[in-house]
Amino acid sequence: MMSHKNIYFYFVLLLLLSFSCKTDPNSTNEREINKSIIENDLDIIEKDLDDILKEGVLRVSTIYSGTSYFLYKGASHGYEFELLTRFAEYLNVELEIVIANNINHLIPNLVNGKVDLVGYGLTVTENRQENVWFSDYLYLNHQVLVQRKPKNWRKMKLHQIDNAIIRDAIELEGKLVSVRENTSYFERLNHLSNEIGGQIKIDTVSGEITTGEIMKMVVDGDVRYTVSDDNIANIVASAYPILDVRVPVSLSQKNAWALRKSSPKLHAELNKWLKEFKRHADYKVIYNRYFTNKRAFRKRVKSEFYSLNTNTISKYDDLIKTKAADVNVDWRLFASLVYQESQFKVHAKSWVGAGGLMQMMPATAKEMGVKNRFNPEDNLTGGAKYLKMLYDRFDKVADNEQRIKFAMASYNCGYGHVTDAQLLADKNKIDRNKWDGNVEEMILALSLKKNHQLPFIKHGYVRGREPYTYIRQIFERYEHYKQFIEE
Repeated sequence: MMSHKNIYFYFVLLLLLSFSCKTDPNSTNEREINKSIIENDLDIIEKDLDDILKEGVLRVSTIYSGTSYFLYKGASHGYEFELLTRFAEYLNVELEIVIANNINHLIPNLVNGKVDLVGYGLTVTENRQENVWFSDYLYLNHQVLVQRKPKNWRKMKLHQIDNAIIRDAIELEGKLVSVRENTSYFERLNHLSNEIGGQIKIDTVSGEITTGEIMKMVVDGDVRYTVSDDNIANIVASAYPILDVRVPVSLSQKNAWALRKSSPKLHAELNKWLKEFKRHADYKVIYNRYFTNKRAFRKRVKSEFYSLNTNTISKYDDLIKTKAADVNVDWRLFASLVYQESQFKVHAKSWVGAGGLMQMMPATAKEMGVKNRFNPEDNLTGGAKYLKMLYDRFDKVADNEQRIKFAMASYNCGYGHVTDAQLLADKNKIDRNKWDGNVEEMILALSLKKNHQLPFIKHGYVRGREPYTYIRQIFERYEHYKQFIEE
């Protein structure tokens, strides 16, 4: 357990990181923080791979941005998200993502034990290496200047545009450049000032603003210049052609994830996985999806179902909110169920004949009074009514979250199979009214002949993996929705 002195220090540290204002370009703020960490003799967080595997959860801090982690058309996406998901699968643990609303909180989240890993492409710098270990690099980048072309640039010749904007980093002397403090961009601008023999004025912006958002501020004319890694700059500029991102301000740099120095086993296992995964075509596909595929990026940016644009999951959100209220569940959880069933495709139809947003079978739809399964309102009304009916049947389950899991499992595989799993739970002397770790294990067990042929089992064989995975995926997606979408 950390001492009161250590807790106080971390509080001060977070204040320093969170409320930094305009800073002298020669500031050694990050070095001073590093020195304070050493001088305060902080307790080392002793947590490594063995502890993570035992707990079954990998906790990772990342940034909510248009390349790292975001929501699009109801599904979670992002370069970091996809890699982290695969790494967690490799370790055979659950992934818990903790969004750092301020980039300055990433390393403190790690150092104070809130997370096990910083899953964000931080530039590897000497200052940062004083406090953390870095993984093998994910990719190489160089920093570029982001600036706005003249308003009428489309009518100008190339040499006229070049004459109107900066074409060499040395021209930044005396200019005001807006970046977040305690970033590699801030550090690089300080070094660049020394290299060109003249001061570059640095306007520090909030750590809560992402690089992509600062670039949009350049587009809108709110700031004149900023700095970005070239892969982010190029993909964002594809949606805003008024941006020029051709002027380099650094040599190649490594971008990597960060770990505590007290996690040597996790560090070694991560590097082992990265070395192997980067050889696969999957890695190149993922990288290209978020940093090279400009057409897909432009499509996302223009979509109303892109979480960085609106507080929206799907075009059916208003209907879903109404029907969720009928079932008395968080509308985002109900939305996750609808996505699980149809991915919000109103005309979706399964091989067994289920159809519509909530994949209702014809007989069930008729029982619930649904006239047209492929009408969004009819389908959601009938699906919600059926889910509520199932929910009411599990009145002996006291915990509301567990109760809705029983109802959703019944929606997936049938009420009779779930009650059979409860009977099997009774036989094995485990809690029949708890889904997690109890009845969900029994639904899996009903796939086996020795269990589904027991005399008290009334409904026989069930593909138990389906409801087991169904519930887990719905609630995992719900956790993502809660990160992105306000209630």
